[in-house]
Amino acid sequence: MIRKLYEHRFELFLGTQILILFGSLFFPLNFFEDILLPVLFSLNIAAGILLISKKKGLMWFFIALFLIAAVSFGGGMFSKEAGPYIQIRLAVYFIFHIIVTLEIIKQVWQARLVNKTVIIGLMSGYISLGFLGFFLFLSIDLWEPNSFSGILMDNAGFDTRADNLMYYAYITLLTIGYGEIVPVTQIAQKAAILVGLTGQFYLVIITAVVVEKYIRHSTK
Repeated sequence: MIRKLYEHRFELFLGTQILILFGSLFFPLNFFEDILLPVLFSLNIAAGILLISKKKGLMWFFIALFLIAAVSFGGGMFSKEAGPYIQIRLAVYFIFHIIVTLEIIKQVWQARLVNKTVIIGLMSGYISLGFLGFFLFLSIDLWEPNSFSGILMDNAGFDTRADNLMYYAYITLLTIGYGEIVPVTQIAQKAAILVGLTGQFYLVIITAVVVEKYIRHSTK
């Protein structure tokens, strides 16, 4: 069973990412945020653990970590509300997604044959960078309040700021920059530069290598 699921690890992880990002387009907002989103976060974690399941020690470490966190925080572990111990919850997510993103990039990079699975992994890795940008920006906003300003951030509550920072993370990763959110502190500005550069490096290096492998194998 696990072996079969592992063959579709990238599809499962990408599916949960897309639903987390765009589920509110297809479901009523209150139902999505209060009921569906915690379920999707749980499935995303399960899919991430599946991705690192070849590394048994690391896999069991994160299983134990999330079980402890779930017991400690209950349903609040997957909530977007600030609540108590938000820094701990955020740190758990952040570390987990760093490990999973690096594992995705490693598996895509080391793939000898470029097939549908590798392409989906490539897409999932890029979306994962946006999640990492979101966790980075949200961490900065918690530890140094008002690091981000603009019409979407001023006078907004925590849940609204979190939603808007998710949007800002992907706008920065894509180097679009509409200007509704502006990093106003030095650490926020450096973080924005880091996210933008990381997105470009991914496209220029990781994607280029995969495309080169695909062309080379298809010509053979």
